[in-house]
Amino acid sequence: MSSRLDNAASNAMVYVVDDDDSMRDAVGMLLRSVGLDVRTFASAQEFLACEMPDVPSCLILDVRLRGQSGLAVQEQIAASELGVPIVFMTAHGDIAMTVKAMKAGAQDFLAKPFRDQDMLDAVANALARDEERRKSRRSVADLRVCYGSLTPREREVMAFVVAGMMNKQIASEMNLSEITVKIHRGQAMKKMQARSLADLVRKAEALGVGPNQG
Repeated sequence: MSSRLDNAASNAMVYVVDDDDSMRDAVGMLLRSVGLDVRTFASAQEFLACEMPDVPSCLILDVRLRGQSGLAVQEQIAASELGVPIVFMTAHGDIAMTVKAMKAGAQDFLAKPFRDQDMLDAVANALARDEERRKSRRSVADLRVCYGSLTPREREVMAFVVAGMMNKQIASEMNLSEITVKIHRGQAMKKMQARSLADLVRKAEALGVGPNQG
């Protein structure tokens, strides 16, 4: 996992939330030793109030915090749509707690005391997951820009095309000539940068485009 961390270290951020000063410092020191940028917090409130740079990130979160459980913080993060992967750590873990955390989307769950390598592996996996999430989000954002360049008529034709309708059927549905449909279809394919009908369908699915959205 060291190579994965080396690749991530230059543009990633790891957040550590633990009200135990010694544990917080130890985890921070471990992660900095492999070149990662780390920000540590004694409370979830401090973390939630911080400005987060737009880089691959993960959160190492203690399950039991003073005044608030880590699982409650996980719920807050999910509600805020931050999307940051969470690695839980606890000295008081049990099976039910682990299952609940993992079902809610936790990346990993480490019992204290944990091996340094286990923590580094968990962080590497979490940062890789966040990078993939960000790539997917950027891809959809690019698709929205392409879709936004379509005229209303091109969008309507695209919606019928991805629904599986033939040009002749679309022409009848829209009260247009078949050649006009072909022109709109060609423009939609070009603007969406679709290499094939299957590619157009895939992009439409990513955007949630269908006959009712066209």
